[in-house]
Amino acid sequence: MAPPTRQPQPAPDSPRSSLSPAPAGLQGDLEMELFALANALYNLGTTVINDSTKERDKPGGGKQVGLRVNDVVSHLSNLDEMAQHVSTRIPMQILADIDNSRNPMQLTKERLERAATENQFMNGKISAITSYRRLLDEAIVQSFPELESELNGQSSGTQ
Repeated sequence: MAPPTRQPQPAPDSPRSSLSPAPAGLQGDLEMELFALANALYNLGTTVINDSTKERDKPGGGKQVGLRVNDVVSHLSNLDEMAQHVSTRIPMQILADIDNSRNPMQLTKERLERAATENQFMNGKISAITSYRRLLDEAIVQSFPELESELNGQSSGTQ
């Protein structure tokens, strides 16, 4: 039995294809164009690195960068044309976060955790105030028994 052949693994920083197929229609076309742009940018980066090393002395090495740049510009032009037909709005904060190399999924997770923490904190405050009010009502009833009916009517109305 022949040993299993191993598929070469892509570089860890290279763009990889998605496991799920692109959706149909304009959104799918846009997604595929973005994927093609990511590949073109990756190819441009590797070409620039190769040209700046020992491979730059090979014949035709300098022309590759220009071709790669033209490929990137072509994809950007296609995206600009496609953008005219897309009505989806993206908040500027998300774009700024991406520009600042922040992962939107991580930011969403952090904001949800912060909201949950603040919610627990507020629930603790509400619980403390409710407990304080109950203790205060008990103390008032002990000192002023004639106010008990007034406090019971007010407590049941607010709860």
